[in-house]
Amino acid sequence: MKLIVGLGNKGNEYNNTRHNVGFMVVDNYVNKNNLIYKSKLDGLYAETVINNEKVIFLKPQNYINLSGDVISKYIKYFKIDIKDILIIHDDMDLELGTFKIRYKGGSAGHNGLKNIETNLKTNEYKRIKIGISKNNIDKIDYVLGKFNALELSKINKVINITYNIIEDFVSLSFENLMNKYNGYK
Repeated sequence: MKLIVGLGNKGNEYNNTRHNVGFMVVDNYVNKNNLIYKSKLDGLYAETVINNEKVIFLKPQNYINLSGDVISKYIKYFKIDIKDILIIHDDMDLELGTFKIRYKGGSAGHNGLKNIETNLKTNEYKRIKIGISKNNIDKIDYVLGKFNALELSKINKVINITYNIIEDFVSLSFENLMNKYNGYK
């Protein structure tokens, strides 16, 4: 069983904000496959089977800074191994419209990732980091700000690529997944 988690903040006021790009990726996959979200353990989740493997898509419904609390509940309830988790999140250190797949790393100041590391007691979990670039405005205002039309166009291209990454995450080794997609233009 695999757990694919998109990070974001609950509430309509956060739709299309930079911090919610993880939610956008998960929603894209769920919507394209006509899956239905259910509510459990402070999260919205949808289930499907990809290449004969059960996959759960999760959108934690605590604020992003408490995502790890919800993820740990799902790990325990569904008995999921940390090696079978993929976290999708925004990254200010990557250029807008780019992404990087990693199997471990630090939080780089991302409070949602800090909370995940605290709850999982490791920083060795698989992730897709989606670039939102940096800006000179206040960090909190920036990540909670909405994408403009040009930015949204670039992000939507990445979201479409992540659909294939999710499909391949289930069937490829993680090393092969990174080799296939890192550096993708």
